[in-house]
Amino acid sequence: MNREEFHRFVSKSTGNESNICQIYAYKDGKAVYDDCWHGFTTTDAVNINSVTKGVMALLAGIAIDKGCIQSVDQKVLDFFPDYTVKRGEKTIYDVTVKHLLTMTAPYKFRSEPWKKVCTSQDWTLTVLDFLGGRKGITGEFKYATLGIQILAGVIENATGEKCIDLANRELFAPLGIAEHVIHGDSSKEDQFDFFMNKNPRKNEWYSDPQGSVTAGWGLCMSACDMAKLGELVLNEGLCDGKQIISKNYICEMIAPHLKLGERFGFMNYGYLWYKPFDDREVYAAIGDSGNIIYVNKEKNVSVGMTGTFKPRIFDRVDFIEGSILPMLETI
Repeated sequence: MNREEFHRFVSKSTGNESNICQIYAYKDGKAVYDDCWHGFTTTDAVNINSVTKGVMALLAGIAIDKGCIQSVDQKVLDFFPDYTVKRGEKTIYDVTVKHLLTMTAPYKFRSEPWKKVCTSQDWTLTVLDFLGGRKGITGEFKYATLGIQILAGVIENATGEKCIDLANRELFAPLGIAEHVIHGDSSKEDQFDFFMNKNPRKNEWYSDPQGSVTAGWGLCMSACDMAKLGELVLNEGLCDGKQIISKNYICEMIAPHLKLGERFGFMNYGYLWYKPFDDREVYAAIGDSGNIIYVNKEKNVSVGMTGTFKPRIFDRVDFIEGSILPMLETI
């Protein structure tokens, strides 16, 4: 398909492509593709859901590079010196930053306690109460969106500033990404609207009543800005001749630390980033509703894609490789 045919295909789709708002792509360091649907423009922002986790991994790298976090092996409780551990809890003392980044941290819940956490006054400390458990640290992968909230607390306590301020200054500004603001409200009704509303959003980041960002979801960005983050990963932390994040950390972040099961398409997992194929240099930060940052080192391509709320869309890597990459070859 050429550009016009592809635009019509997405516009008329009644399947997984029907919710796509924006696609933006870089190839060989140049912006080569930009298209929008459903009334969105290039600069409009969308709740990118769990792609937020991938951005948090980048912020963790910045904090490590600055020496605020000693290494990924530093204990989580080092960053919460005033926290009172629950009686009888022992496992929490051994949990490290790496356990958070690789989703191997243990939690005392079967299903995530959304109501308890998201109606509390301090989401980070509320989640921290669930960290640990009698099974100890098993190395088992346990996908926990709320668990990553602890990482926000680690970064904020380590650096002495809010994650959004660190992101704006050290990550977004150098890449030419617009400054983001805290969303502000966190009521039950507002949270529902934040997920379900299909209108463009401003450059904002959802937050708890303490002004701490939601680490597992809630960052609003355009596909263009997501592609810029993909370019940063593609170039191993380098942007316009400046090392924004160290090469060592970026390589460690996208390296396969775990092999996931059928539920996650047997992909590999790094630090909150996926490596979809064992034998290829392809990486992705993936979120619900088909939001994705796709990085292909073999083709020197990065793609950002946004979508409004539509659950259970897990085919975006295949979609990009099957439909977008061939189109880029003709550009």
